[in-house]
Amino acid sequence: MLDWTDRHCRYFHRLLNPTVLLYTEMVTTGAIIHGKQDFLAYNSAEHPLALQLGGSDPAAMAHCAALAEQRGYDEININVGCPSDRVQNGMFGACLMADPKLVADCVTAMKAAVAIPVTVKTRLGIDEHDSDEFLWRFTDAVVDAGVDSLIVHARKAWLKGLSPKENREIPPLQYERVYQLRQRYPELPLAINGGVKTAAEIAHHLNHVDSVMVGREAYQNPWLLAELADQQASREAIARKMIPYVDQHIGQGGRAWHVARHMLGLFSAQPGGRRWRQYISQQGPQAQSAEQLIEGALQFRESGEKH
Repeated sequence: MLDWTDRHCRYFHRLLNPTVLLYTEMVTTGAIIHGKQDFLAYNSAEHPLALQLGGSDPAAMAHCAALAEQRGYDEININVGCPSDRVQNGMFGACLMADPKLVADCVTAMKAAVAIPVTVKTRLGIDEHDSDEFLWRFTDAVVDAGVDSLIVHARKAWLKGLSPKENREIPPLQYERVYQLRQRYPELPLAINGGVKTAAEIAHHLNHVDSVMVGREAYQNPWLLAELADQQASREAIARKMIPYVDQHIGQGGRAWHVARHMLGLFSAQPGGRRWRQYISQQGPQAQSAEQLIEGALQFRESGEKH
């Protein structure tokens, strides 16, 4: 979810659902340790919040986990799922499935450094290595190291030949293989991820696992989060609740578009949804007033509904 679930997106999503665990974009240890900006910044309203960490050096991972705990994060998640070339070149992400001992060493070091949960998000396999034995060799290692929870994307990753986007769509979903991990680790909290689009699908998965991670659908159709929370506020009310936040960001030297771009899907599959997206997309990049932008988009949407 790189460049998607930034702090502005998470603030918006928290308004839609007060209880779901939100995850940051993947942040690398190098960025946290050597970067010039504050990669651990977030709004206190985002809690509960997990930091998704990319890296493979146990000492650096433990150091960054400790920094995140000091900043108040509720969980540290190790990314062993991202298949991009840039991630592979940095020796983190899905390619780490080939080195279960190294990931286990990271878990051990991080567990020694923090009291908050340390979790791992992984795939079912990589390239030609997607047997149950390959998966279990990896999961056994991190479970033995004391990982607090596993999140499993129910697809394997092709490290060669497919783009990150294609890796989210082309490898077939194999939910049953994730369900099988419940029998292998009956006491370990287990979450499933991949291709989940509806509240009914979430309810089905919860018959087999402890929790469900939703990524793309929650971004493209954020009202799904509201449905899960039995949200009483309307979409329009949620949009207006974002006005003070956007204005504060503008006042700090930011642009309205930094926030508003994450709101494009608020009226997904609703009457006037296309007009909402159109107005925000066209006016958002130049907007200087959150109220003018959001109220203007709501009025433009409603004017389309009447014709």
